[in-house]
Amino acid sequence: MSDKLRVFLRAQLSAFIGGLSDFGIYTFCYTVLKFTAPFSNVISGSLGAIVNFLINRYWSFGNTDKSISSQLWKFILVVIGSISLKSLGIYLLVHQWNLHFLLSKVIVEIIVSLGFNYTLQKYWVFKK
Repeated sequence: MSDKLRVFLRAQLSAFIGGLSDFGIYTFCYTVLKFTAPFSNVISGSLGAIVNFLINRYWSFGNTDKSISSQLWKFILVVIGSISLKSLGIYLLVHQWNLHFLLSKVIVEIIVSLGFNYTLQKYWVFKK
């Protein structure tokens, strides 16, 4: 298996693990706490991002040569952009197009995770 494919698959597994945390918290916030879908996404996305950062730094991209602070500030900017894009997408799908809140989350997660998060994490945050 090529190194590029290995890194990509590890990053996707990391995103999946972070995503499981995110989905559980998102569902809890929306169904139990009765928060709006976009606000539930902000909370769950923030907590899922912590899990994702740690896995990516130490395992997916394996870049611990740079200081954690130099990577963390970049990661935070990516997370802010990601959560903003996801919250907007979820808002449109749930409140404008009346799609189910979980289906909306899945659609938006896939698009933003592959098109935005992975690209910026690989080529900017954890670049060797």
